[in-house]
Amino acid sequence: MDVIEVPDPADPRLADYVRLRDTNLRRSIEAEHGLFMAEGDKVIRRALTAGFAPRSLLLTRRRLDALADLAAAVDAPVYVVDQAVAESLTGFDVHRGALAAFHRRPLPEPGAVLERARRVVVLEDVLDHTNVGAILRSAAGLGVDAALLAPRCADPLYRRAIKVSMGAVFTLPYSRLTDWYGGLGLLRERGFHLMALTPAADAVPLPAALAAAAGRPAALLLGSEGDGLSSRWLAQADTPVRIPMAGRDVDSLNVTAAAAIACYELTRPAA
Repeated sequence: MDVIEVPDPADPRLADYVRLRDTNLRRSIEAEHGLFMAEGDKVIRRALTAGFAPRSLLLTRRRLDALADLAAAVDAPVYVVDQAVAESLTGFDVHRGALAAFHRRPLPEPGAVLERARRVVVLEDVLDHTNVGAILRSAAGLGVDAALLAPRCADPLYRRAIKVSMGAVFTLPYSRLTDWYGGLGLLRERGFHLMALTPAADAVPLPAALAAAAGRPAALLLGSEGDGLSSRWLAQADTPVRIPMAGRDVDSLNVTAAAAIACYELTRPAA
């Protein structure tokens, strides 16, 4: 364990941690250096358990003793800073007292992710990192086998997505499609029944659609927060599906709530 006291937030050794709330800056930094950030000791431990290699660990002085075992587990520099330095550097209150920079790994090819999968979620243009993290947490927790992301979908390894998922993004196999226009063809080639989640009144209730497609691998298509799925992806789906609503002027749920319910139905054993 290499513990290094750093008093100055402008110290270049802390460059990985600068302005973590600046989304545009972070996208640039993280893409250039092939890194991602993990926040909080639980998430950091899950990244380590998943085999990601740390670049460094940042601890606040007041949490150093409590997180000594975490510092000992990290085979990388451990930078220790005062709370004020941490806040000046990152742009927010690091109340959990721990941040870590990790090396990214190359994503597997979509075909490799689908190799042994029977139940997958496919996200089209879900642009909000919080929503991506929540959806992948539901998918991982409820037993979905894998996820595919459209080219414009938000990054699951962005700090906010990782935090909301509580590290589930480290355990759920996922890949990114390079072709939005024809990307669903890969799923069709692999025999997946494509189910497009939509609030449309003429869509088939999801439990009924799953029963009708029993025995086939199923892919659940989820669209963006506001507009939902594109007309092209809706048209390419085998079945438009919906979560039945009870009325009361509510025709649909937000994408994270809908995804959680749909993932439960997707993985529930057939009656």
